Amino acid sequence: MTTFSHLSKPGKIGSLTLKNRMIMAPMGSNYAEADGTCAERIHAFYETRAKGGAAMLTMGVVSVAYPNGTAEPFQVGISDDKFIPGLKALTDRVHRHDCKIAVQLQHAGKTAVRDLVDERDLWVPSMPAPHKSDMMNDLTPSELGRFIRPKSNKMPSIRVMSKDDIQQMITWFAEAAERAVKAGFDAIEIHAAHTYIIAGFLSASTNHRTDEYGGDLSNRSRLLMEVLAAVRDKIGADFPLWLRLDAHELRTTDGITLDDCKAVARMAQEAGVNAVSISAYANTSTGIAFTEAPLVHQPKGFLAWASDVKKAIDIPVITVGRLEPGDADKAIGQGDCDFVGFARKMLADPNLPNKVLAGEIDAIRPCIYCYACVSQIFVNERVKCSVNPFTGHESTMCITPTATPKHVVVVGGGPAGMEAARICALQGHRVTLIEKSSYLGGTLFFATLAYPENGKLLDHLIYAVQQLDNIEIRLNTLATEEVLNALAPDELILAIGAKREAPPIPGATLKHVWSGEELRLLMTGEGDSIAQQKLSLKQRMMMKSGALIGITKSTDALTQLSKVWMPLEKDVVIIGAGLVGLELAEFLIERGRRVTVLADAEIGAELSIVRRWRVLHNLRSHDVATIRVQSVTEITQREVHYTDQEGEAHALAAQSVILATGALPNLDIAKQLSGAHRTHMIGDGAQVDYIEGALKSATTIALSI
Repeated sequence: MTTFSHLSKPGKIGSLTLKNRMIMAPMGSNYAEADGTCAERIHAFYETRAKGGAAMLTMGVVSVAYPNGTAEPFQVGISDDKFIPGLKALTDRVHRHDCKIAVQLQHAGKTAVRDLVDERDLWVPSMPAPHKSDMMNDLTPSELGRFIRPKSNKMPSIRVMSKDDIQQMITWFAEAAERAVKAGFDAIEIHAAHTYIIAGFLSASTNHRTDEYGGDLSNRSRLLMEVLAAVRDKIGADFPLWLRLDAHELRTTDGITLDDCKAVARMAQEAGVNAVSISAYANTSTGIAFTEAPLVHQPKGFLAWASDVKKAIDIPVITVGRLEPGDADKAIGQGDCDFVGFARKMLADPNLPNKVLAGEIDAIRPCIYCYACVSQIFVNERVKCSVNPFTGHESTMCITPTATPKHVVVVGGGPAGMEAARICALQGHRVTLIEKSSYLGGTLFFATLAYPENGKLLDHLIYAVQQLDNIEIRLNTLATEEVLNALAPDELILAIGAKREAPPIPGATLKHVWSGEELRLLMTGEGDSIAQQKLSLKQRMMMKSGALIGITKSTDALTQLSKVWMPLEKDVVIIGAGLVGLELAEFLIERGRRVTVLADAEIGAELSIVRRWRVLHNLRSHDVATIRVQSVTEITQREVHYTDQEGEAHALAAQSVILATGALPNLDIAKQLSGAHRTHMIGDGAQVDYIEGALKSATTIALSI
C-alpha cells in the first residue's frame, strides 16, 4: 500500500479549510437542463464525486449572463434568481458528504458558440483577426451535420464592447457571485483563461483597444481588477475567491506569456484573491492544439508553469494537467503547488480521492485519454466517459445488492467479460469467468501495444476481478456445451469478441499479408499454426523463445520485443482506416516502418473527434499517406492494387500488408448452444464498438441480472 502524505493533509484557501489537497477541477459537462437550471442528472453527477473523497469540487463554466456568453448547449446558468433553487439543491447534496464546492463564473466572449448558434452578438474587447483552422477537415459528414454552427449559416455578429458593455460585464460577474453565495457555494473561481472574455482582455493578441482597457498589461488587466473589486463588494472580504489563469497562450502571436501570468497573479493577490489556478490555452488553428492546452496530453504538462507562478506569489496555487497521484503528491511535497485538480480522472473514477487516501492505486479506474468526453461538446452532446458508463447517468444507473443471488457464467476474459463479471459479483451473484487462452485481456492485451494507455485499463480490470472472492477465473477453458452444462449457470453472458473475416481480395492469403488477429496471436505466443505457415525457422524460434520466458504474457515486455522483432518488412500497407488501422499505423511508425493506409470508408470514424485529431496529426508528421479508395482490387507479392474514388487504377509498393477490416459480431457460440441457458451477448461479439461499447454493453446487461 502506497501512502500519499502530502495529498492527504488538510490545506487552506483563505478562510476555507479543505480536508485534503485533491480538488475536482472545473469541467463543462452539458448536464444542465435545456433552460440552464440544475436538476437530478447534474445533482447526482456531483454528489457521486462528493462521496468519492475529494476535498472540494469545482462546478465548471457557470454562465454569468445566461443564455448570453454560453459555450455549451446545456450549460449551467447563474444570471437570474430562478437558477438559485437548483444550485442550492446541488450544494446541499455535496455538503452531505463532508465536501466543499466552488463555482467557476464564466462569460465565453468570442468563443460563446451558443451566441453564434442563436445569432446573438459575440462580445469581444476588439475586432478579432480572421481565424483559419483545419479542425473541420477530419470530421465525418455526420459530425459536420451536428457540429456547432449558426442556425442560418450567417457570419457571426461581432460586438466590440463599449464602456457601457464593460460595466454590464462587471455587473454580471458581481451579481452572479452574490447568487453563488445564496446558493450555498463555498468559494468562487473567476474564469480568466481559455480565450473567454477576461482572457480576451488580458491577451495582447486579442486586445487591441486604445482606451484605458487596452495597451500595456496593467491596462489589459483593468477589466479583471474591476470584476474582482465588484465581486468582493458583493461577497465580502472573507469569502474565498480565486482565478483561473493561462500560464501561456500557445501557438498565438502576442499571446499571454508566463511573465504575463505571474504579473497578473501578483496583481490579483494585491486585490485580495486567495489563490490562483494555473491552466493554459493553445490557438486552435489545428486540431492537435486542443490536446496541448487546455486538455493537455503531455503528463504533468502544466506543472512547471504552476511552480514558476508559485515562486512569484504568496497565496496558494492550484495546478491541473494530467498528474498521476504519485506525481501530484511529490509536486505538493516539493512546493511546486498547493492543491491538485483532477478532471478527466474523476470522470473515469469518482472515487479516486478515497482510493488515493487508502493507498489503493491499483483500484483506481484509469482515464485512457481517448477524449471521448470532451469530443461530445463539439457535437452538442452530453459528456460521457469510455471507461465509466455510469458517468452522466448516476441518477439512473447504480450497482445495488441483489435479493436473489444467481450463478452467472461469463465466457470471455476481455474487457467486456471482466466488467460484466465484476458488476455481477458486486451485486452479490456468484460468477464463473472462463477464458480459452492462458491470460485475461482478449484483444485489449494486443491493443495495449498500439496505444499504451490501454494497458492501464487492462491492469485495472484484471486487478478488479481478482479482488472479488465470488469470482472464479478459469483460464485455458473452452466454452463447450459440456463445460457449460456442468457449470449449470442461471445466466450466461457471452463476451467472445468479434469475428474477423478476411476481405474477398485476390491475394489476401499470401504469406506477407496479415490480419490484425494473426499478428495478435503471433505476438502473444498463441499462433503456432500461423507461424508454421508464414514464418521462417529463425522467426519461429524467436517467437517460441519469447513464449517460453514469459515475454508474451507481459505487455511491457511484449512492447519491448515488438521494437526488436515483428514479422513485417520495411514498407507496410494497411488496408482499413478505422480505429484499428490508424492505431496500428502509429504503432508501426514508432518501430521504423514506412506506412501507407488505404481507406474505403470515413477515416478514423470510430475514434473520438479530439483523439482523431491527434492520431492523424501524428501520422501526417511522419509522412503517412491516408488514401481514400473505391476498392482494393488485388494484392500481389510486391504491390497492392486499388482504384481511387474516381475509378482510376493504381499500384502501391508493399513488402507487408495488414488487413485492418472485417470485424463482425460473433454469434457462432450462441448458435452452437442448445438454448438450455438464459444467454446474453455483450462486447464486440454483439456489436463492434471497441472499449467504450464493450464496457457499456457489459454494464447494461450486468445491471439487468
